Amino acid sequence: MAESEPSYIDYEAFLDPNFSPTSFANSLVTLTNNPSDTPLDLNTPLSRVLFDVQEIDTHIDTLTTKSAIPLLTYTKDQADASQRIVAEVEAQVASLTDGYQRLEKDVIQRHEAAEQVSIVVERLWQTVKIGRAVARCLLLSRQLEVQIAEVGSRTGARKEDHRAMVRASNSLLTLRQILSASGSNEEGQQLSQVHLITSLQRFVIAPSENNLRDLAQQIIREFSMSSLSSSSSPTTSTLPTYNQTEETKSRTTSALLTLYLLSPAPTSTEMSQPSLLLSALQSYLRTALTSSLASLARALATLPTLDRTLIEVSARCQNIVALETLLENVKPPPHPLLAISAHPRHLLTTITHAGQPDQKNPPVDGPPAVPENLLQPLLGALDTASLPSYFWRSLAEGLASRVAELVARGGVSARTLKSQRDRVRESIRDCVIRGSQGPGGKEGGWEREAAVMVGSVVGSLGR
Repeated sequence: MAESEPSYIDYEAFLDPNFSPTSFANSLVTLTNNPSDTPLDLNTPLSRVLFDVQEIDTHIDTLTTKSAIPLLTYTKDQADASQRIVAEVEAQVASLTDGYQRLEKDVIQRHEAAEQVSIVVERLWQTVKIGRAVARCLLLSRQLEVQIAEVGSRTGARKEDHRAMVRASNSLLTLRQILSASGSNEEGQQLSQVHLITSLQRFVIAPSENNLRDLAQQIIREFSMSSLSSSSSPTTSTLPTYNQTEETKSRTTSALLTLYLLSPAPTSTEMSQPSLLLSALQSYLRTALTSSLASLARALATLPTLDRTLIEVSARCQNIVALETLLENVKPPPHPLLAISAHPRHLLTTITHAGQPDQKNPPVDGPPAVPENLLQPLLGALDTASLPSYFWRSLAEGLASRVAELVARGGVSARTLKSQRDRVRESIRDCVIRGSQGPGGKEGGWEREAAVMVGSVVGSLGR
């Protein structure tokens, strides 16, 4: 409605946010009827509402008629502007579409092809990597077979090359290192899934390792350098030749190094403990102790055989002294499976002569400490300062109970043993001194061991 034309319609009431149609209808009914009227007259309020609607419609029509041209002009201008915007946007969209198509052709498709090529190359690289590892294992296995053949057989026609045992052990360690490196991006990854490698492990690597271990253990079991071994009398001993002595040392050294290399590598920071080597050496000592104890027990029951038996016991102890000297002079070889770092020597664990860690110089965190020689781990395992001392003291410990049993049984053997107590004492003392000096060794320094041995026999005889 124009400003010059007043209207009776209350537009403010209709535009009020709180306007309620029901309240407005109720007010119209109340204004056009009396409260006492029983039949309500709804025609009058309805006519009022229709008249107001017609008035509003007329007002809208008047405003529309007067503003038609400006509205149409404004609408046309907006439509023209929209057409121009759509034309510009369509051009930009077409340009973007062309750019995306070129990008898809030049980049996305090539990237997809490159991804396929990358997968192929990666798989080829893995295949080449496995092939190289398999080829290296085959080469090392062939090398191992040649080295095992070079070792030869002691009963065969071919001369034994004991130094090939160490070379074969290093080849085995290299194979073991490759096969154990099965982590991600390592040389031995997925080698366990190759049938050829499992066949190599079953038919080449495992038998070769068993043969080397058995041969090395046999050489240690047969170790003998005593000058009394081939003699039945202390005055008619036959010394081995220099060549025989050096050959025995060389063969035994190869066996020791072989067992050291074949022993499982330690995983802690403690001193390296070559289990196979220690087992073979302890077995050698146990055999010497068992044989000596049994022969001495029999000889004490039949004294005419005592002198020959004591020479055999002295010979066994001389072999132990020679073994101790050999172990002390043999340095541990580099072990491929030991993570040896560049720590200075003084930073590693200091080992005392008895094979125990030095408390004044505690070890530091790092790779397993390497002993200075092969004797230290054995002394540490036996908890002793020297092998001859361990031999005599262990022999005396077992012999005391045997003598006590012999005396308890009584009879001629017990009476003869008691009557010749002084002779037995001197014979046992000479046996200890003679056996402890070793082949070509010097006498002295073994009085305690001699006293222990004499006490184990004479102490049970009484007065």
